[in-house]
Amino acid sequence: MDEKVKYEMEFPIHASPSMLYQYISTPSGLSEWYADNVNSRGELFKFIWDGAEEQAKLLTKKSGERIKFRWLEDEGESYYFEIRIQVDEITKDVSIMITDFAEEDEIEEGKMLWENQISDLKQVLGSV
Repeated sequence: MDEKVKYEMEFPIHASPSMLYQYISTPSGLSEWYADNVNSRGELFKFIWDGAEEQAKLLTKKSGERIKFRWLEDEGESYYFEIRIQVDEITKDVSIMITDFAEEDEIEEGKMLWENQISDLKQVLGSV
């Protein structure tokens, strides 16, 4: 398996951090924009897209701020994906910060997926 590379993205978003947190930290919130369906049992989250299923373990979450997962297929690796809510102290502008890992030749594809998903999130929030 090829080495994965870390990449980060920032998306300005018009929504309150507390509302955003519901969408990034709960199965019902995540299933509104991230996957077709999301179930969780304890720390194990099951994401479903077009009938295909991927499982991820919840690594950490901080209320109103961030959530971090590791795909089960990456178990034993240091890879993860994190969705973090960032608020500019001065302007109070809110952004979603994405940290993810992909193989070198899959980074562009990974970024496009995130762009599509965040665009779905913005539509759900009515903040287009």
